[in-house]
Amino acid sequence: MKAITFESFGAADVLQLTDVPSPQVRPTDLLVRVYAAGVNRADLTHRTGGYGRPDFGDSLIIGLEIAGEVMEVGSEVQGYRVGDRVMGVVGGGAYAEYARIDYRMAMPIPAQLDYVHAAAIPEVFVTAHEALMHLAGLQRGDAVLIHAAAGGVGSAAVQLAHATGATVYATSERSKAARVEQLGANVVIDYKTQDFAEVIASHTQGRGVDIIIDFVGQPYFGRNVASLANGGRLIQVGILGGGDDVTLKLQDILYRHLQVIGTVMKSRTQPEKHAMIRRFREHWLDRFEAGESLKPVVDSSFPLSHASEAHRRMEASGNVGKIILTMQSADLN
Repeated sequence: MKAITFESFGAADVLQLTDVPSPQVRPTDLLVRVYAAGVNRADLTHRTGGYGRPDFGDSLIIGLEIAGEVMEVGSEVQGYRVGDRVMGVVGGGAYAEYARIDYRMAMPIPAQLDYVHAAAIPEVFVTAHEALMHLAGLQRGDAVLIHAAAGGVGSAAVQLAHATGATVYATSERSKAARVEQLGANVVIDYKTQDFAEVIASHTQGRGVDIIIDFVGQPYFGRNVASLANGGRLIQVGILGGGDDVTLKLQDILYRHLQVIGTVMKSRTQPEKHAMIRRFREHWLDRFEAGESLKPVVDSSFPLSHASEAHRRMEASGNVGKIILTMQSADLN
């Protein structure tokens, strides 16, 4: 089968389309003909050596989420059969014509969605649900600040918060503000020209927000804590801006009843990942059916052979929503 591989860590140009053996199906696996694969920040980290190839477990091939057609089912698989359209999260191996996926990490594709849009759902919406709903306990009427709101997880989080009935504050570049508003943000803050902490203080009369979803890390940490209301929860989903030491006054945690929670799917155990998929599926999957409010946000798509171009677009932060790789031989309907 065709797949994207690389001989050494480095810039996007190291990615090459090569021939590799198809994956072997284990008892709990589905073998999926991949029609579309999502591009994630973790893929860039993988390519540049941030993880080391062996850490991806299931495959040396890059990529974490797929959409495609089931071609074979393992002996212990329940609920799926050959020919089913599925999407889901894999432990590596997505940038290929075929991938294996633990059936408990797979979900059926809603009938009206094509494979490209289905591939824009699993990683980002599951992560957003875990951060907002399971960890932060989002409730109708809460005020939420979502950083990097034009990105994959950010754009999903805006939609989920809006659908829950929260007041949504979001940071983004000015050029992307209109699109973020369309996703459900009540107030979009231009992080390049505005201090988000000042905007939050002004709009909430100094109260702050109940929940903050942050992907940036150290440069935002102090202002995030200052922007939380009493009892507020900061959910740290990424550290794109740096993971260096931060200063925190324990009095703030104690007397303001704050919580700081970190989450990343990759380092969770397999049973924990199964539970994350199940929680999202039970809560939200039906909302992607025709006429419902949730929609996967696709920024752009590239043929698998142009994976390096897709990576460069993500590195330039030019996207609003997901960047998708497609298989040239695929029927994408």
